[in-house]
Amino acid sequence: MKNQKMKGVLKLGKIAGIRIEVHWTFTLLLIWVVFLDIQRGGTMNTAFMNIILIILLFLCVILHELGHALAAKRFNINTNKITLLPIGGVASLEKMPEKPGQELIVALAGPAVNVIIAILLFLVVPMKNYFGLDADSLVNLLAAPTLETLLFYLFIANVMLVVFNLIPAFPMDGGRVFRALLAFTMDRARATEIAAGLGQALAVVFFMLGLFFNPFLILIALFIFLAAYSENQMVKQKSLVEGHFVKEALLTNITLLHPENSLEDVFEIILAGTEKDFVVAENGLIVGILNHKNILNNAQNGSIKVRSIMNTKYKTMRAMDELKEFFVMINNEKQRFFPVTDKTNKPIGAIDVNNVSEFLMLRTNLHSKS
Repeated sequence: MKNQKMKGVLKLGKIAGIRIEVHWTFTLLLIWVVFLDIQRGGTMNTAFMNIILIILLFLCVILHELGHALAAKRFNINTNKITLLPIGGVASLEKMPEKPGQELIVALAGPAVNVIIAILLFLVVPMKNYFGLDADSLVNLLAAPTLETLLFYLFIANVMLVVFNLIPAFPMDGGRVFRALLAFTMDRARATEIAAGLGQALAVVFFMLGLFFNPFLILIALFIFLAAYSENQMVKQKSLVEGHFVKEALLTNITLLHPENSLEDVFEIILAGTEKDFVVAENGLIVGILNHKNILNNAQNGSIKVRSIMNTKYKTMRAMDELKEFFVMINNEKQRFFPVTDKTNKPIGAIDVNNVSEFLMLRTNLHSKS
């Protein structure tokens, strides 16, 4: 990560080669927990216990996400990082396995970790002290800032994590489990459509409950609805490009810039046509890419050379790569524009989101007419 401050994340280190990061908004959750505790008449001790509980809970979330990551590793799928957010953790897998059995294992691996944690806590915490008590006695016991109470809350939290994550709605693990089970008997696109539809229906239920009981459920509902829609659209796109290759959606009428070109030269090309992003080549080999954002950021200095502002950290694609790999690339990289090379690494064109979108629209219209 080049600029932690700009991205608002704190890097904690690596576990099993996976970066662990905490988003700055996580601190808002800690502040909110302390504020609620003070409002309820809590003390410094209870506030401190709640903060420790949140930190321990998010350690459990990290282990949950590591469960997904290590299961995916078995199928040669790497995980770039795990990011902690106020709503939970996000493991940035390169992709989800498309075979139903593999997706089922990866999806269940996370909740399985929480089940193990809950079992271990159940064996450690004297549960008989909490069950069988009348309501007043239980409230008094749970209000005591003790290690035993802390572990009991952590046990309950892990049980809730399992239950919540197994709700059959994207992006929860249960949505992927449900999709994987359906995919054993139908194609992945149809399975995703059904699973996403159920997820969106549950989102509507959560939304209605949020209107009457807890506004926080409205945010969860919106999150589930949009995630289910996004997953369905992405899988539909991948199904449309199944069996197609990068060369079929290739931009071939492109201008190869030279590192010694000036921005004034680039301005002329942009105004004369539709190109916004450029491949930079020297002696027949790619040496960088120049994005539209870089051009705009330096537009006040037309004499500047392309060499000084081009991006030299870029990924390329091959003409015979499967087109569905393009979606994996834009998901894992910070690029939306990729130079395309032949077998000898010579540039033959480029591919970007706009051109792939055009290809998808043409494929969609072709399918609807056939």
